[in-house]
Amino acid sequence: MSTATRIDTAIIIVAAGSGTRLGAGEPKAFVGIDHHSLLRHCLRGVFEAGPAQVIVVAPQDRAGEALAQAYEAAGDRRELVTTVVGGETRQLSVAAGLSRVWPGVDVVLVHDAARSLVPGDMIDRVVAAVRETGHGAIPVLPVVDTLKRVDENRVVGVVDRSELAAAQTPQGFRRDVLDTAYAVSREEYTDDAALVQAAGHPVVAIEGSARGFKITTPADLLRARRIVADAPVPPVTAGAAPRTPLPRVGIGTDVHAFGGTGSLWLAGIEWPDEPALSGHSDGDSVAHAIVDAVLNAAGLGDIGSHFGTDRPEFAGAHAGAFLAETHRILQAAGWRVGNVSVQVQANSPRFAPRRAEAERVLSDALGAPVSVTATTTDGLGPTGRSEGIQAFAVALVVPV
Repeated sequence: MSTATRIDTAIIIVAAGSGTRLGAGEPKAFVGIDHHSLLRHCLRGVFEAGPAQVIVVAPQDRAGEALAQAYEAAGDRRELVTTVVGGETRQLSVAAGLSRVWPGVDVVLVHDAARSLVPGDMIDRVVAAVRETGHGAIPVLPVVDTLKRVDENRVVGVVDRSELAAAQTPQGFRRDVLDTAYAVSREEYTDDAALVQAAGHPVVAIEGSARGFKITTPADLLRARRIVADAPVPPVTAGAAPRTPLPRVGIGTDVHAFGGTGSLWLAGIEWPDEPALSGHSDGDSVAHAIVDAVLNAAGLGDIGSHFGTDRPEFAGAHAGAFLAETHRILQAAGWRVGNVSVQVQANSPRFAPRRAEAERVLSDALGAPVSVTATTTDGLGPTGRSEGIQAFAVALVVPV
C-alpha cells in the first residue's frame, strides 16, 4: 500500500474487556477460537475492508501482544496500526481510542473485538452509509424470537418485535459527531449509537450480518469455533511481511535536555552530583534508546506506542521499569533480545568509571547483555554545548 494514500476513516477496536461471562480466565479478546484469538479474527475482517487507520484498545498488560497481532493481520498496511491502553469502562476505552485518531479522518467506526467474525464487506457498508447520510449508521438484525414482558417469574405481556432490532458493530459516525457526543456525555450507555442519539444526533440502521454475533458465553465461543473450522484464517500472503525465523536488528535513539529536578539518572543508575535530565519519566536517554531499538527490531512500534503520557505509572520511572516491560512485550510477541549495544554522547558525566555498573544494571533489567560506550562530539551540537545527553542503540532480537 502506498503511504501517499489519503486515510479518511478510522476503526477503533475495543479489546480491553475482562470477559467475565466467558469464564476463560483471561481477557476475552485474547481467548483462542482456533490457533488465533478473537482479536486476530476480528482484525482479519477489518483488513479485508477498505484502508483505514486501525486503533486497538487493549488491556494494559496485553498492549504488546495486541500490537503484535495487529501487525500480523495488517501485512503491508502496518503503518495504519495504533494501540492504546483501555480504561475502566467501555466508554473510557473508546475515548482513549478517539484520542489517537489521525487529524485527516472524518469517519470513525467503533467495533467490538468480541464480534470477531464480522466480514469486511459489512464494515465497508457501514462506512458507505455514514458518508451517504452524513451522520451515524449501525448494522442490525431483526429480532426473530417472540418476546415477553416478565415481572419476576410472571409473564405480563407481549413485546411487539416488529419495532425491535438487535444492534451489532461496527457502528460508524461522522468524526465530529462522535467527538462531540463523547465530550458532553455524563452517563454510561450500552453502545455508541445510544450515546450519540442522547447528544441529539440521528442514527440509521442498515442490514447486519449473521456472522456479527457477539461472543459472550461459552456457547457463543463454541458457535464461533464451529464456523471457523469450516473457514480457517488463511496464512499471511506474499507482500504481507510474515515473521521470518531469522534474527532482526533495530536502531533506537533518544535525547533529553538538562533541566529536570533531582539527580541525573542515566544508564539505569543515579549520578547524584550531576544535573538532571528533563522528561516524562527520569529522562534516561540510554534506557529510552534501548527500548526504541528493541521494539524497532521486533516490529512492535516505538517507545511512544507503549510508554506514552497516557500511562501515568511510568511518570518518573527509571530504566528498570522500562526495560522489564519491554522484555515482557517482546516475549508476548514471540521474540527475545540477543544483545544491545549503546553509545552515549555527552560532555558529562564521566562514564568510564561506572561503565561496568551500568552494563550490569541494564543487562539485569532487560534480561540480555547490554554494552555501553561513551564519547563527546568535540563541542559540536547540543551535546557539545552541554545542553543535554543523546544515546544511540542497536539491538539484535531473535524469535523464540
